[in-house]
Amino acid sequence: MAKKKTTSIEDYTLKNGQKRYRFKVYVGIDALTGNEKRTTRSNFKTKKEAELALARIKVEISKGTFQNQRVETYEDIYKLWVVSYEKTVEASTFVKTEGIFRNHILPSMGAYRIERIHVDICQKHLNEWASKLKNFRMVKSYAAKVLDFAIKRNFIQTNPFTYVDSPVNNKRQSLTDEDEIVNFYSREQLIEFLSCLEREDNCKVYTLFRLLAFSGMRKGEALALTWNDLNFTANEIRINKAISRGKDSQLYVKSTKTGIARTIKMDESTMAILKLWKKEQKKVYEELDISLSKSQQLVFSNEHNEFLQPTKTRKWMVSVQKKYQLAPITTHGLRHTHCSLLFEAGANLKDVQDRLGHSDVQTTMNIYAHVSEKAKEEAINRFDNFMGM
Repeated sequence: MAKKKTTSIEDYTLKNGQKRYRFKVYVGIDALTGNEKRTTRSNFKTKKEAELALARIKVEISKGTFQNQRVETYEDIYKLWVVSYEKTVEASTFVKTEGIFRNHILPSMGAYRIERIHVDICQKHLNEWASKLKNFRMVKSYAAKVLDFAIKRNFIQTNPFTYVDSPVNNKRQSLTDEDEIVNFYSREQLIEFLSCLEREDNCKVYTLFRLLAFSGMRKGEALALTWNDLNFTANEIRINKAISRGKDSQLYVKSTKTGIARTIKMDESTMAILKLWKKEQKKVYEELDISLSKSQQLVFSNEHNEFLQPTKTRKWMVSVQKKYQLAPITTHGLRHTHCSLLFEAGANLKDVQDRLGHSDVQTTMNIYAHVSEKAKEEAINRFDNFMGM
């Protein structure tokens, strides 16, 4: 006669003196090994909680729906989900996502038992994220993905994030127009910025910022350029890749942000400056005894002829802005600058979208809205000057 499998609930004491309950239950025979399979559940505050959990597992075993995977908390589910998620996104996206969970989601929700997460808990933490994060909706979206994964694995039945109310970001709404930072230069400001850079007598730095301002390309796209991407005869640049940061902070080459390559026309002056930098680069690396015989020689590289660290551009930019008391904008602000000046020069929406590689025309329109406000302000200023009152 087969031996009856018995299960007992036992108590144990935590280091802080609190009592907890646990049990180990037989769940069948492993078809591959022929060995008995058991699963353990612990950390129950009362014996009644342990009894209910044990009863639920026994019902699942009898129905054949039991998942023999020890998953108790939100963080347990996250660890299963993130393995699958990593295979679906770029390395840079994965690193950013890991950061969102590490800094915001897991500290808030990681310790909750998965079956006890309800809408009030989700609402509480969503409100907390909204009070301090501009992109709290993105944080909520990622937090909900883990619970969607839990549903697919039959750990829970519904996703409580579905029923939360999205709060208003009052902190963001309270900003006045004066409080908002306009992250682009006017035509006059850009000319002054580039003039100051030219005085610094650093050909590589000046060429890089001139290219960003006159092409509108993303910084990562510019730092991934090779000389083979430049057509000096046709004054064109082929943009088909970008550098990004992956695991362990390693830089690597990936496709453009939209995954679509584009070829843009350039002005003769900027292409002439790039030609001068190509000669200067060769001279500099010959002095350092570094060979430039690579078929994919980077246009902008460091002193070891490797990828230039993206953080360098900010240091260079802040340095010249402080030295010459220029208005502060970011490196990405030069992309906005190019976009806005294209509109001021009379370019149409479609042409600007194609040149900048925006997959969504709304992104282009948002910058256009800034330019429109600037144009309105200049119009009333001209009227005021004309009236002279």
